[in-house]
Amino acid sequence: MFYHAILKCYVLIDLKRAKIKHGDIGQMNLYLNYSKNEICQPDDNSPVGIVLGTKKDEPLMEYALQGIDNQLFAARYQ
Repeated sequence: MFYHAILKCYVLIDLKRAKIKHGDIGQMNLYLNYSKNEICQPDDNSPVGIVLGTKKDEPLMEYALQGIDNQLFAARYQ
């Protein structure tokens, strides 16, 4: 977790050494909600969550991310 001074928000990054699972998305959503309610200051923007894994299942990620109000992104890295 770090604070992005230009965006005025916290950025949370979860680096997975395996395929991203729907539980990883739920876990990050929990971290974002906690950060928003307990860490962020009133003048901060909402935190951003990034989950990086070695693989991701596109249809699964679409469903896992659907309906989440937080700024949460999942991507594959090499």
